[in-house]
Amino acid sequence: MLKYTNPIIPGFYPDPSICRVGEAFYLVTSTFEWFPSVPVFHSKDLVNWTQLGHCLTRKSQLNLDGAKSSGGIYAPTIRHHNGRFYMVTTDTTGIRNFIVHTDDPAGPWSEPIKVAQGGIDPSLFFDDDGKVYFTANALWCEGLERGLHLWEINVDTGEVVDDEPVFLWSGTGGKYPEAPHIYKRSGWYYLIIAEGGTEFGHMISVARSRSPKGPYESCPNNPILSHRCSANPIQSTGHGDLFEDSQGNWWVVFLGVRHCSYPLVHHLGRETYLAPVSWSDDGWPVINDGKLVDLEMNVERDLPLSEKTLVPVRDDFDTNTLALTWNFRRNPVEESWSLSERPGWLRLACLPGSLNGIGGTALLARRLQHFYARIETAIEFFPEDDYAEAGLTAIMNERHHCEAALTRRHGKKVIIMRKRCASMVTENVVEWNCKGVICLKIQAEEDLLSFFAVGEDGESVDLGQMETRLLSTEMAGGFTGLYVGVYATSNGEPSQNAAYFDWFDYEPENHRREWDRSLEPVTKKPEDN
Repeated sequence: MLKYTNPIIPGFYPDPSICRVGEAFYLVTSTFEWFPSVPVFHSKDLVNWTQLGHCLTRKSQLNLDGAKSSGGIYAPTIRHHNGRFYMVTTDTTGIRNFIVHTDDPAGPWSEPIKVAQGGIDPSLFFDDDGKVYFTANALWCEGLERGLHLWEINVDTGEVVDDEPVFLWSGTGGKYPEAPHIYKRSGWYYLIIAEGGTEFGHMISVARSRSPKGPYESCPNNPILSHRCSANPIQSTGHGDLFEDSQGNWWVVFLGVRHCSYPLVHHLGRETYLAPVSWSDDGWPVINDGKLVDLEMNVERDLPLSEKTLVPVRDDFDTNTLALTWNFRRNPVEESWSLSERPGWLRLACLPGSLNGIGGTALLARRLQHFYARIETAIEFFPEDDYAEAGLTAIMNERHHCEAALTRRHGKKVIIMRKRCASMVTENVVEWNCKGVICLKIQAEEDLLSFFAVGEDGESVDLGQMETRLLSTEMAGGFTGLYVGVYATSNGEPSQNAAYFDWFDYEPENHRREWDRSLEPVTKKPEDN
């Protein structure tokens, strides 16, 4: 019996794609405007996942300058063939569809190989006869019928072997047919797709054919996964990828969301879920025996569980490289950050770019993965003018964020809490002659973020609160999830100011919701044992 908790990877990790090599599984997800991009996860039991790296770590691979919120990287697919890993995805801001490859999934990955075809949500299928097929939906494909299309390509060059695209299927009638993947089983080619949009109507549908080029017949039981109109705490299920384990069992990874209030909104982002797949007598895939997928799963299968990787609560910034959990919003400005200028501290320069803009911001953040968590940092910052500020933020995009920061007002050092929701901005200013290192803290609850400041003498100030619904996808729009992190800015003015951060804590806390048990915190790093 395999027992596990969904989501298997909590927080903003949408559009999962997976492949197996021997006993190991490798999984990637979308990242949109966040960088490094396309995280690569590894597992041997489908339950305990460790991040190995990212596919896109260099600006030469992905230039996100000017990328709008929820622009950038859409829906990657990972595949393994003849000893090589391939990742295909769409850069909506730049070169559109491209492939990168590597022999080591931890990286580095190759420079992009452009595939000169439109569409989003691309996938690769390596057939038994050596042919390689590229599939995508019809977005940005002038003159093509709505739905999913196929091209035979040279995977080493990205060139199309046959310029004439093959129309495969338009789905069962749901809007936005996308995320096509092809698999071969028992002489059948199965085409799995997402339909209905990535909101409440999201679903997975499947069709099959005796040829990769069709014609495809629709499964009589479509959709094979949807939580629409249900009271299940997992909603918006879709965008799946099927795979087989080494014991011959089939599974699917897919995205879903967890809402936290009524009216239903979500702020953690679209997350990665897992469900078993069986096959009907007439050869169709059946997800979770045709039932809704639960947060607590008990599956009659035996996969040997690996030891859980313990994630340290504290990042002391005591190495020369950033932990893999950290992201920048778009490509970072090289001089905006340093771990070596003052060893044991993270330095962020006060660049002109602010949290309200789309470029040139010194922002380092990680995903908020839990409804209940303590997020805290120690900052040393001496603002030299009224426009320099640095602090701790919770950010969905440039129009929806809130932060506690050190700055000056009328020549006096103050702590502010600013809340921005679209065009509405409020600011709470606390005069505080704080000296030395200050701790800034967010206490996250499912419906509320509370901000605090604590001085070296232990004096604490309650700075205010922000409702999480104001930072939700339903309010902010887009396809990402909430991040928490540290930043510095000079708000459009030239500045030589810099902020120094001694450490950063992310600690999940006791949850009122029993399904949110995806991370067990530790207070020291595994190597300290």
